[in-house]
Amino acid sequence: MGTAPGKLEVVDVIDFTDNRLAKSLFGEHDRHLALIEQKLSVVITPRGNRVSVKGAPDNAARAVVVLNGLYARLQDGHEVIAADVEAAIRMAEGPLENVVNGKANSKQSIRTTKRMITPRSPNQAAYIDALRTSDLTLGLGPAGTGKTYIAVAVAVSMMLEGKVDRLILSRPAVEAGERLGFLPGDMRDKVDPYLRPLYDALYDMLPADQVDRKLETGEIEIAPLAFMRGRTLSNAFVILDEAQNTSPMQMKMFLTRLGEGSIMTITGDPSQVDLPPGIQSGLADALEIIERLEGVAVCRFTAKDVVRHGLVTRIVAAYDKRDKRRRGDGKKRTGSPEKNDT
Repeated sequence: MGTAPGKLEVVDVIDFTDNRLAKSLFGEHDRHLALIEQKLSVVITPRGNRVSVKGAPDNAARAVVVLNGLYARLQDGHEVIAADVEAAIRMAEGPLENVVNGKANSKQSIRTTKRMITPRSPNQAAYIDALRTSDLTLGLGPAGTGKTYIAVAVAVSMMLEGKVDRLILSRPAVEAGERLGFLPGDMRDKVDPYLRPLYDALYDMLPADQVDRKLETGEIEIAPLAFMRGRTLSNAFVILDEAQNTSPMQMKMFLTRLGEGSIMTITGDPSQVDLPPGIQSGLADALEIIERLEGVAVCRFTAKDVVRHGLVTRIVAAYDKRDKRRRGDGKKRTGSPEKNDT
């Protein structure tokens, strides 16, 4: 296997009792071990179903947690693919004390009828905690960080547990102005394409017949934001997706729909506003007003939390770098003081 910089120290030798599971853990041609080596700067040497881990003490300790966590996942009957290895590494990148004590891999799994969803980054874990404990949670960040998917998963699990009676999922039906009349077909034909990501998430969590039945009975409602006006949403888990494309008036309207026994989640990417020039994003406006209110949790994701194809992470990071550079150039041209990135 590879080499790690600096002084090497044998920190631990791990015996995996099930040879079949150990083979899945190591990956084809030990590629999972190679990925852990690369990301954590350690050396992992496999011998049969045993591995030795060498490296700087902190790094080696994280690698041991990753290996044991992935092996436990296999023991629970789940597969381990490269994305799972990367997720386990991200979860081990928090404070070492939390990692070693198992807090980074705490029981933050979300169980639905069809699957179990586990956090793939510390920010996702914090987001799950916020969704379960806060009256209003805002999940902010780039595409691919799981903002909407995790919110739908928590909503479904809470409905299955009887904590809420229904799910209400909404998003601006048309990015700028919800001008539905220009689209062909009846009302459902007009709005469904814009709400499709919410349907996709639901069908991932529940069997299709259950989703269809709950949509018919009203236990699950998927509707454009315009349909929320004048309602009070009680005993429900309410999600507003793509909130960066709301106006301040729409956002205020939505926030004031919250009724007794309900939980509200708002997701969006502040960097991807599709509103016409000169119209302020309702999401940005709301953050200025409600971020510090009691009962409100704000979870911010970055490119490091992207859990899609690895190239997506690099694409998001490249755009972020370009945008920061442009903001810096703008400050220089206007003579504004430039802040250092931290």
